[in-house]
Amino acid sequence: MAVRPGTPQHRCLAGGNSLLLQTPDADEWATFDTRTAERIHTFEVHSLMEVPLRARGITLGVATFGRYRDPQPYDEVDLALAEDFCSRAAVSIDNARRYTREHNTAIALQRSLLPHHVPHYPAIESAHRYLPAAAHAGAGGDWFDVLPLSGARVALVIGDVCGHGLHAAAIMGRLRTAVHTLTDLDLDPDEVLTQLDDLVIRLTAEDAGCEGATCLYAVYDPISRLCTFARAGHPPPALVQPDGTVEFLNDIPPGPPLGVGGLPFETSQRHLAEGTVLVLYTNGLVQAPGQSIAAGLDRLAGSLAGPGRPLEQLCDRIATTLLPEHRPDDVALLLARTHTLADEQVACWELPVDPARVGHARALTMRQLDDWGLEPLTFTSELIISELVTNAIRYAHGPITLRLINADSLICEVSDGSLSAPHLRRARTNDEGGRGLFLVAQLASRWGTRYHRDGKTIWAEQTVCPQPRGCSAPP
Repeated sequence: MAVRPGTPQHRCLAGGNSLLLQTPDADEWATFDTRTAERIHTFEVHSLMEVPLRARGITLGVATFGRYRDPQPYDEVDLALAEDFCSRAAVSIDNARRYTREHNTAIALQRSLLPHHVPHYPAIESAHRYLPAAAHAGAGGDWFDVLPLSGARVALVIGDVCGHGLHAAAIMGRLRTAVHTLTDLDLDPDEVLTQLDDLVIRLTAEDAGCEGATCLYAVYDPISRLCTFARAGHPPPALVQPDGTVEFLNDIPPGPPLGVGGLPFETSQRHLAEGTVLVLYTNGLVQAPGQSIAAGLDRLAGSLAGPGRPLEQLCDRIATTLLPEHRPDDVALLLARTHTLADEQVACWELPVDPARVGHARALTMRQLDDWGLEPLTFTSELIISELVTNAIRYAHGPITLRLINADSLICEVSDGSLSAPHLRRARTNDEGGRGLFLVAQLASRWGTRYHRDGKTIWAEQTVCPQPRGCSAPP
């Protein structure tokens, strides 16, 4: 509470020194506020001690001691005892204050680094939860993400940094940023974990407070319905089949935790039926004091069982069923229900390595866009296809494949058998070529390259306008 100027508490707080009032006079009693004066009168207090609560050079408050039963007034021995007591209490109060501030800062940092809203993707619908640990346990380093990839695919990632507090939250932020960068490179899941492993080793060598981490990385393709997994010491994901049965993918090679180094990561693939729910979680969901992990997994399976549950409702059910009010560890949970793209949403042709066939590729594109009702994108798509197919014929080797995907955006892909990397460069005024990829970059909302065993694929995405106005081809 606030203290009034002129009172003994105010003098003690301002000067930082203890006050011993053995027999306060009437003027000193009169300085107290009405509420305090009433208590002094009710209990017949006759002696006071005012002791500052100081810790680490800061005065946190003032403790008031009043004697009313014992007729003997306070003396210097009583004051020394009170000062020792207040010194210890002040350190405890300051420690609690500092811990609370660090805990709140860590939680705020972690929440700011986690995605607040996962955009809609044609490949999946998703729901997620992040539940921090109880205040005494400290904030942790759990995180999750859903990231778009080329070809209408999505990457699902979940991880857990060892330890708690600001260090764990900061390391989590660095790992999540690295995952975003590696996802843009369109690396395979095992390669992503290899790069993250190297990063954690460097952070450990820098003494950045990193004690290791676990991670699960999955890539789902809505065209082939193939999901590719790789994990680094992380609990296996669960699958909820469309009929409601639950399966844990224990056959995914576990791999070592991030930061161990020296051991390769392996991938595992699974075809997923449309409507399958993929469940990614951190160990805080299935681990609890006095309970085995197997028992936690059984409880999780029981919460997941049942067909057709809305994902938000399923998240709430899992949190209510499995998690106590005072959680010893924080929890990240990510649910994703898979969708597939219909055959009529994908068109694919194999082209001969012949410059005369570029016009044929444009004609195929024009007819397909007419069938999809995407005539406003015909002009820009023909330009993109012309440049990509021409570059494949000129600089790569066969076979050349043209694929169009009609999802939330129009995706144009040209694949060839070369591993040479395309480069975007600025052509000079007198140069006859070198403007192809620059033109593609200007026309597309996103573009890039991904590599596979048989070569590479250059892709470009265009936003599908809801109305033709503003998207029509120039005259």
